[in-house]
Amino acid sequence: MSDASPSLDALPCGVVSFTDDGRIVAVNRPLAELLGHAADDLVGRHVETLLTVGGRIFFQTHLYPILRLHGVASEMFVLLRHSDGTDRAALMNAVRHERDTGAVVDCVLMEVRERRKFEDALLRARREAEDANRAKSEFLANMSHELRTPLNAIGGYVQLIELGIHGPVTDAQREALARVTRSQRLLLRLVNDVLNLARVESGRIEYSAEPVVLDTLVDSVLQMVEPQMATARVTHEVIAPPGLVAVADREKLEQILLNLLSNAVKFTPAGGVITVIVEPDPDGRHVLVRVRDTGIGIASGKLESVFEPFVQVGASDAPHREGTGLGLAISRDLARGMGGELTAVSERARGSTFTIRLPSAGVPER
Repeated sequence: MSDASPSLDALPCGVVSFTDDGRIVAVNRPLAELLGHAADDLVGRHVETLLTVGGRIFFQTHLYPILRLHGVASEMFVLLRHSDGTDRAALMNAVRHERDTGAVVDCVLMEVRERRKFEDALLRARREAEDANRAKSEFLANMSHELRTPLNAIGGYVQLIELGIHGPVTDAQREALARVTRSQRLLLRLVNDVLNLARVESGRIEYSAEPVVLDTLVDSVLQMVEPQMATARVTHEVIAPPGLVAVADREKLEQILLNLLSNAVKFTPAGGVITVIVEPDPDGRHVLVRVRDTGIGIASGKLESVFEPFVQVGASDAPHREGTGLGLAISRDLARGMGGELTAVSERARGSTFTIRLPSAGVPER
């Protein structure tokens, strides 16, 4: 259900309501039809999936700050994205309400039919946003190349020294070289993650949707992290009905799941348990992949911030654990790029559960 009342469906304009973290809770039929979607399919998705790249930047840099400061945003123009990839210009008015369950933003959107007088300004704004994203991506790509070259060289020279090419190596020197190697790998991973984040945010990532059998995918990813689990003395279990299928990009779903499992291993103490659960969503149109741990957990006030770039889960409680703080930001963007979502629930000292929600393809015939 779209969660919109019949009276909202009768309006000659679009209406969408979403929580402070951007999750759509209600949308009326006129807006869904304007963008080429079924209203039911939009509920639960992130509101930014309805926007162009320029529209997302506008929401992040203008709308959200204005609403949080004043509670009202009036007579603003925004570019919406139709399901066929074309743009729709709309006039927007928004109000932010505080409720017992959290803040909700109500937006009314009227398509701009007399577009000529606004076209130049809209196109200019879009070009500026796209130019800014392109410049950022090019800068990060160049920076990545310039940094990776000396970092790879450092790793190569360390290996030559360890092999004794330049003379005998003492145990103390080997220990120092091991520390250099760990630091080199951490920096290299950070450079690669920054570049990946820039590619995702600029829309340069291409997705190849296909049916993915989830229990098979979970087994293959677990094989990659079993050595980490053994080292950390953490056990795991899988609860997954055979043959449940999601519509997803297999490689990117593997990347998300690998990141979630690696995080769970890092922040679960020895003797803990990591559980992977695959199940149908109660709405019947999606499937859920949950990664649950018995780790240190996350304070409720910091839960949403873990999806922001460079924020590390539980870093204050476990400062010795290395990480770039980009994995969850990239994973959420990848999930949204596949028409899904990545969310988390947690309680301090009682563990965390991260849930990937993806479109369902049902159970294949046997």
